[in-house]
Order: sequence, then C-alpha cells, then structure tokens
Amino acid sequence: MRSVTDPTLLTRARNVLPGGVNSPVRAFRAVGSNPFFVREAHGAILTTTDGDDLIDFVMSWGPLLLGHDAPEVREAVAAALTRGVSYGAMCEAEVELAELVVELVPSVEMVRFVNSGTEATMAAVRLARAATKRDLVLKFEGCYHGHADSFLVAAGSGVATLGLPDSPGVPADLARLTITVPFNDEAAVAAAFQEHDQSLAAVIVEPFVGNAGFIPPRPGFLEALREHATVAGTVLIFDEVMTGFRVHAGGAQALTDVMPDLTTMGKVIGGGLPVGAYGGTRSMMELVAPAGPVYQAGTLSGNPLAMAAGLATLKAAKAPGFHDELDRRSSKIVATLTARANALGVPFSARSAGGMWGAFFHAGPVDDFATAKLADTEMYARWHGAALERGVFLAPSAFEAAFVSTAHDDDILDTALEILADALADAARA
Repeated sequence: MRSVTDPTLLTRARNVLPGGVNSPVRAFRAVGSNPFFVREAHGAILTTTDGDDLIDFVMSWGPLLLGHDAPEVREAVAAALTRGVSYGAMCEAEVELAELVVELVPSVEMVRFVNSGTEATMAAVRLARAATKRDLVLKFEGCYHGHADSFLVAAGSGVATLGLPDSPGVPADLARLTITVPFNDEAAVAAAFQEHDQSLAAVIVEPFVGNAGFIPPRPGFLEALREHATVAGTVLIFDEVMTGFRVHAGGAQALTDVMPDLTTMGKVIGGGLPVGAYGGTRSMMELVAPAGPVYQAGTLSGNPLAMAAGLATLKAAKAPGFHDELDRRSSKIVATLTARANALGVPFSARSAGGMWGAFFHAGPVDDFATAKLADTEMYARWHGAALERGVFLAPSAFEAAFVSTAHDDDILDTALEILADALADAARA
C-alpha cells in the first residue's frame, strides 16, 4: 500500500496544534514516522484521508467493543440526537446506564458519571482522601491514570512513550504525595505499607496494565493489595478505564474475584463517546456532593449522547459468551504471533485477557515496567511500520495494549495475522 500520511493536512495540523496532534502518542514519534488522518471507520477498518484501509487493533484505545460505527450504537445515538445534545439537567438514560453498571460491576453500588477517565481517577482519589483524612497515594510504575498532576509520576502511556521522566508543571510538593512501587512486586507493596501505613489514603492500580504494554497481574498480587489496604484502612482503587467491560462483563474485578473499594471507568461505557465514571460502595459514594461534602461536578456529565452509546454497548457486552469470543480472538493472535516469532528466532512475549492483548520484543515474561523498558522498541517500530504499510494499524508505541472487537471476524483476523507475521519477518531482517 502507499503512504498513509497526508502531508498537506499534517503541515496544517502542526501550524495550529502542538505537535500536530491532540494527544501525544498520536504523533507516531516513538515509531519514527508521521501520523495518518482518518476519513471514516466501519467495523474493524479505518479509512485514511489518502483512501487507504487499515485493519485496526487500536480501536480508539479500547472503547469500541463492537467495532467502529456499530449499528446498534449508531442507531441509539441518532435517536438521542433528535432529542437534543445536552440538557444541563437529568435524563432517564443516566439512571438506566447507572443501573446497568451497578448490575455488571460487582463492587459498585452507586456510580457518578463524568466526562473522561482522568476526571474519574481525580475524583476517586479526592474521595479516598476525604474518607480516610489522609494524603498519600500509592501507585505503580508504568500505570497511567490520566494526566492529573498526582498521576504523572512514573506514569505509563504517552509519558512512557515519549520518554518523559515526570511532567514539568507538577509541583514537587504535590509529587511527594505520590508513592510509586513496581507492579507485581508484593514485597515492595508490603514495604510501602509498612513505611506509610497510617498516611496512605489510597492505592490505585490498573488491575491488568494496559498503559505500559499489556501486563497481567501475577497470581496473588491483587489479593495482596486487597489485604494490605484492608488492614491499613486504605482505599483500594481499581482503575478499570481500560479493563472495565473489556476483559470481562464485570471488569477485571469480576475476572479475578478481587473487590476494590472504588472503581474508575471510562471508554467502553460511552461506546466511543467521551465519558467516564467512578463508583463504589453506597457508604463511600454518599460522601459525594450533593449527598455528602466531597465536591465534584461537570456540566456535561451524563451527556445524553454518551449515555445512549454506553447503553447500547453494555447491553451487547452482557450477552452470554460475548467475552469468551473476544478472548478466543485475542488468544488466537497471541498464539499465532508467538509461533511466528519463535520460528524466526525473535525474542517475543505476548499475552491476552478478554478483548485486550499485547506483545513485547523481549524473551519475557514481562511482569513490570522495568522489564517492559528492556524490550526492543526499535524492533517494535520496524514491525509497526511494516504492518502499517501492508494495512494493519498497531498502537504507535511499544508501551500500549492492543484490542479486538466483535468486528474482527475470523476472515479479518486471518488477513491481519498473515500481514503481522510477514511484518515480523521484515522487522527481523532489517
């Protein structure tokens, strides 16, 4: 296929947008190329402004369980659009979606909708601090919880992709309120709780890391977090912005049977429209204004279009066997690529859960961010470029998970896997 970059549009973008993008990882700097621009998307296929079709494994970074332009989502949003785009008042869809979230997510008894995952994690930490009357937050290296100041310490996602240590603009005094330890390191967690026991308001974690590449928890790790948090009176927050409704209908907590005190959600519950949420026990959530004193607000929270898209998506996702099928597709990708890499003698480690998967050019296993950073990112960049030239879009960063949807049927998967296998061979020869 020909180039997927529209040079005129890229020049225009760079004149008016920082780096030519509205989110850093879209700049493609980590893979040594230029971003493309999307004209439209349907099912598992993106079409660029140059007219090239790409099989998409980014899926808007996770929310598109049903693929692009899913008919049930499109129809729900179109119907909502005829009734207005924003009210500044409650609508029935907010209540209906909240009821569905409470039904599906086992630890959630009440939920508050916001407009992004970053908003959700900010509010959850504020709530935890208010509930415990403590200040410190424990997070994990390589986990990304949005771009709020407290979370840009040893963060993943675009921060890791661009090699930024910690973002300028975050006051040192605020950064000192965030403690970081390696993911999957029970001893480090125990030491942090021992040192900061009565000062830790919250421990926040991606139960399956998706923002440093895909890294699942070791057996017993999440259980250890739950035990330490319970003993210390610390609020355990699962950031399920990425895993929620994607690895299981009830999120990672339902898959692992480890219950957090608060859960943050996003992406999927808007079916591709901007949305986020945080939820937890009734006693915790009734501290949120106006029921309680912890203030958090948003003019567009519960937007009727996002609520409609979320309802359509989650109703489809709760169907029996839905996530088993996503898991089958992700497992097929991992198995096929691993076999091909082994045949080529390329160090490679890939794993999956539900509709998430990820790969590192490292012998593995990759269980933490320090090991993820040992992976061959130049090899990933070559693989990414070779795949893109052939018509498959992987995340433009070695430190991001990949996603499948119901639109990735077996014919599309077989085509994509053939391309990805050939791209692996090209990358290995370069």
